[in-house]
Amino acid sequence: MANLNWEGIYPAVLTPFDEQYNIDFAMFAKNTEAQIEAGVHGIILAGSLGEASALSQEEKFLLLEKALEIVNGRIPVILNLTENTTKDAVEFAQKAEKLGADGLMVLPPMRYRADDREVVAFFKAIAQSSSLPILVYNNPIDYATYINLDMMEELLEEPTIQAVKESTRDLANITRLKNRFGDRLKILGGVDTICLESLMLGADGLVAGLVDAYPKETMALYNLAKAGEYEKAVELYRWFMPLLELDIHPKLIQYIKLAATYEGICTPFTRAPRLPLVGEEKERIEKLIEDAIAQRPQLTDYNYATI
Repeated sequence: MANLNWEGIYPAVLTPFDEQYNIDFAMFAKNTEAQIEAGVHGIILAGSLGEASALSQEEKFLLLEKALEIVNGRIPVILNLTENTTKDAVEFAQKAEKLGADGLMVLPPMRYRADDREVVAFFKAIAQSSSLPILVYNNPIDYATYINLDMMEELLEEPTIQAVKESTRDLANITRLKNRFGDRLKILGGVDTICLESLMLGADGLVAGLVDAYPKETMALYNLAKAGEYEKAVELYRWFMPLLELDIHPKLIQYIKLAATYEGICTPFTRAPRLPLVGEEKERIEKLIEDAIAQRPQLTDYNYATI
């Protein structure tokens, strides 16, 4: 198993499809290699950006097996868990461990608005069912469940619960978490449009979206922030921001797949009910991507290779 310390850049990777909407494993391999070449610290499979809602459980495990083959121990491979019942979640975690996953990202129950006690019990049952390290996904904006500090205190009683994907969009929460838990909890920023601020406030890394299309730029931004080169980081961030805003739209999958297609490391196809972009929207997103490419900074200007 690859070393997993919950620090650095973890792409929530795309799931490329071919024109028949089957998983395009050749393109998946190409994107994965681009991520590894840029220096990412791990990948997360079948997350929101990976179209978890459009994948069967069988496909998720097949994706895990293929990813493990491609990665071959170079970086950790983390599988997202989005099951609706505790029984299914426990079985999913156990199978992921058996197949060789290095860790899990776990969402609260998706189709039932559980209360705090139920959410904690759900996460604890998963943690107690396998030895895989767990990243708790805290995203009350999109998934209605807020995991507060007291809930997190209970969750940290489980040694395998080690990190949180912080997607509350409240930057103050990073400081609250640091003040309460210190080094007991690793924090990964989960919102692209506040990724630099998250790092500057002490986040240990990022679960990133636009990294799927721009791995080198994302790594440069991370390396500059970690090196305290904030002036250069802000300059790069300002170029990046129009693209990063694609991550916070309901059509983030169509948008980011299109950006990655421009880079030659994805296909644009999404499974229904997501439909292809058309008309004014398609033209607008294409222009945004093309404008960014036209103004693309030379990473050598940011000493990317030496940081």
